[in-house]
Amino acid sequence: MPPPDQTPSADPTGFLHSAMPFAALIGATAVAAGPDEVHLRLEWDPTRTTTAGLLHGGAIMALADTAGGWAAYLNLPPTATGTATISSSTNFMRPLTEGHLDAVARVLHKGRTTIVVDTELRDAQDRLVARVTQTQAVLT
Repeated sequence: MPPPDQTPSADPTGFLHSAMPFAALIGATAVAAGPDEVHLRLEWDPTRTTTAGLLHGGAIMALADTAGGWAAYLNLPPTATGTATISSSTNFMRPLTEGHLDAVARVLHKGRTTIVVDTELRDAQDRLVARVTQTQAVLT
């Protein structure tokens, strides 16, 4: 990713896809991104499902990790070069069988060596689908 001060305002999805090609592969789009909050979206699609048309848990976790990683990156100290997930805990609350999934990531703790991020994942009716807490290593 480019340095945090080069966060896009005109085309956050284009920025996301060029910085994290995996985000493009899974179909994630950026709604908004800034140091206080990163908001990504993933549309339900039958190619992203498991039994009975449920959005695959791996797709949910991948969206959360992408949002959390970007939020951590936007909060790196000036001497850092990047970030990497070192732990992640997911709690699933309800299945998603249609519509879209919104991931909103917020930093809980900014340290010299780690950044902890909380990501809420909600459906189109604003119901909580999952919650992810992850720890990102600060790379120097």
